[in-house]
Parts: sequence; C-alpha cells; structure tokens
Amino acid sequence: MSYETIAIVMFISMLVMLLTGQRVFAAIGFVSVTAALFLYGEGAIEMPFNAAFKLFNWYPMLTLPLFIYMGYILSETGIANDLYDMFHLWFGGIRGGLAIGTIGLMIVISAMNGLSVAGMAIGATIALPEMLRRGYDKIMITGVVQAGSSLGILVPPSVVLVLYGMIARQPVSQLWLAGVIPGLMMAGMFIIYIAIRCKLQPHLGPTLSREEREVPLSVKLNSLKAGIIPFLIFFFMTGLFVMGITSLVESSAVGATAATLAALAKRRLSREVLEATMRKTLGISCMFMWIILAALCFGAVFDGIGAVRAIESLFITKWDLSPWEVLIMMQLSYLVMGMFLDDTAMLVIVAPLYVPLVKVLGFDLIWYGVLYTITCQIAYMTPPFGYNLFLMRAMAPREITLTDIYRSIIPFVLVMTLALILVMAFPQIAMWLPEKIRLQ
Repeated sequence: MSYETIAIVMFISMLVMLLTGQRVFAAIGFVSVTAALFLYGEGAIEMPFNAAFKLFNWYPMLTLPLFIYMGYILSETGIANDLYDMFHLWFGGIRGGLAIGTIGLMIVISAMNGLSVAGMAIGATIALPEMLRRGYDKIMITGVVQAGSSLGILVPPSVVLVLYGMIARQPVSQLWLAGVIPGLMMAGMFIIYIAIRCKLQPHLGPTLSREEREVPLSVKLNSLKAGIIPFLIFFFMTGLFVMGITSLVESSAVGATAATLAALAKRRLSREVLEATMRKTLGISCMFMWIILAALCFGAVFDGIGAVRAIESLFITKWDLSPWEVLIMMQLSYLVMGMFLDDTAMLVIVAPLYVPLVKVLGFDLIWYGVLYTITCQIAYMTPPFGYNLFLMRAMAPREITLTDIYRSIIPFVLVMTLALILVMAFPQIAMWLPEKIRLQ
C-alpha cells in the first residue's frame, strides 16, 4: 500500500468515526494510534506519550485556560448582561436595533474572550430570549447570534490565531492585528444586512414601545459606564501585549486578573460564581487539550509518511495548478472538514500540512492565518454538521428548531463568503494594520 493511499485511508476512517458520533479527540486519536502501530510496529505505542510531553512543554498553552476563564467570569458575574442593557437602550429605538446591538455585544465579548463558545452562550441565554419576547423573527435572530459569536475566533485575543501562530511560527501580535480590520469589517457587513433586511421587512425587527424608547438622556449616558470595564480589560490585556510590554502568557494572566478584580469591585464574585466559572473553564480547557493531543499524534503519523510532500507534488506537479488555484482548493477543503470538525481540530491536523505549502507558493503566512480563520467561521455554520449549529441547538429556547437554525445561517454565510473573497482579493485589508504598526 502506497503512502498516499495510507493517508487517504486515515482521513476517511477519521471522518467515518466522526459520523458515528464518536468524540472528536477519540476518533482522531484512535485512527492515528492504529495507523502508527500498523506502519511502525509496537514501538509506535510511544507516539501518543511523545505527543503528550510535547503538549505539556508547550508554554503558550497556558493562555488557553486563562482566556477561557476570563470570558466565563465576565459571563457568570453579569458584566455581559450590563453590556446588553447598554446596547438595548441605545439601539432599541430603531428597526432591528436589538439585533444590531447583539452584534455590538458580540464584538465586545470577542474582544474579551477569543472564543466563539462564550459569545454563543451569552447570545443564546441573554439576547435571544429578549428579542423573541420583543417579537423579533426567530429565524433571523438565531442567525444573528450564530454569526456574531463566530467573530470570537477572528477578533483579538483570538485563541485560534494563537494556536495558528504556534504552528506556523508567526508572531501572535501580528496575527491579532491582522484580524482586527477583517473582523470589524465583517461585523459591519452583518449590521448593514440586518438594517437593510429590517427596513424592507419591518415585521422582522420591530422597534421598542414608546414608553421604553422615551428614556432620559442622562440614563442613556449613565449606561455607557457598562463599557468602561470591558475597554479597560481589553486595553490591559491586548494593548500591553501589542506594545511589547507583556508576553502572550503574561497578557492572558493580566486579562484573567483584571476580569476577576472587576467582578470583585462590582461585588459579584461569590463562591458559587467562582465554582461555576472554574468548572466551565476546566471542561473547555480539557476539551482543547484532548483534541490537540490527539491531533499532534495524527500529524506526526501524517508527517512521517511524507503527506506534506505528497500534497505539494499532487497540486503543483501532477495537476499543474497555479498558486491561487491551490489556495482556493485548500480553503474548500477547510469548508468540507468544518462540517465534521471544530476549528482547533482542523488547525492542528491540517495546518502542519498546508502551512509549508502556503510558504512554497509565496503567500504571506500572516495573511493566510486570517483567511484560514474566516474560512473556519464559515465552516462552523455549514450544514449538515457545522459545529455552531449543534451548539446553538443545545443552548437555544425550545421554540427554535434545528430546521430554523439551518435556515437562519444562509444569508450570514453568504455575507461571510463575500468578506472572505474581499480579503483574498485585497490582502491589505488584513495586512495594513500589522505593517503600519511594525514600521512605527
């Protein structure tokens, strides 16, 4: 059996196991260990242990639990609720205003967490029930929450870009800066779509009642205080890191500490809140660790059979594809894998294969990191098995069905695809800010 055939069999076996409902890390780990034993004999049993030690020696991995903790402490202490109340006051008077405010909330949550899970949890538990109660169309607002939460993996401090930076050996500060403008651009495109849609179909996003709209200006201005804490947390965490004052791990520790002190200052840090935050942080962190551990083993086997060279030979030599055609095929493969895997699993499995190829093709690895992340956002919401679809189903109210969730994401996927095309056609959208700050 040729190495190319072995690689194909491994990949297909992994997808089949995922379709049977196995956990992601179990499917990846089982296939990689079985293939290692088949190829290298009993000595290959040490491969998972080597991957484990490699993972535990990966110092930047400390950022994961700290960023996750920060997001959950803000959610559990109600600081995110305060933000939504602020957006509610300022945007509730226009058609679709609460949906637009939800996108704003998601941007702020993304800037404090770096994951889509926290944004999804906050949107589904706070914003979604409130908009349903106000008569908003359930299909549109379900798409709003899913699309808005996906910004968490693009807007800094994106955990996905941190992992990409480790694998591609690229500076995380530059990757974070590269994600700022595309992330804000995409959020702006979501807002424009919601505004136009609610203008054409007013029943989808009704305004608040006159009594609720007639709030004194002093009350509105006072509500802006809710944005002070998130801004300070974002500045001390991301700003100090970009300026080179703190390291990546130190930055995550600063963010976690600042969030805890903010909760303490508001007198919302109870033992119950701290325990709930710790439990959720431990659960999500362990999930990431298991997936990365299994994927490191899978990548070691793939690299051992020369998969990187085989893919390069197939695309460039045998098929005679141009660099842009190869890049488009790579993005399409991410979309297919996104139907079965989450972004972390895709990254640690495929990035070690694709990153060297991207370098050979002459593309900028910082720019490609943004392309990968946007593609992951789209894949997250692609039926039938998009990760976000089932996450939303688990968190959404009972009146929202899986069919509603599938229908809700169609326009937002089209908007995100347009954003991806724009970043591919105009690389400076992603590269302008990193290059400007690098030159200063």
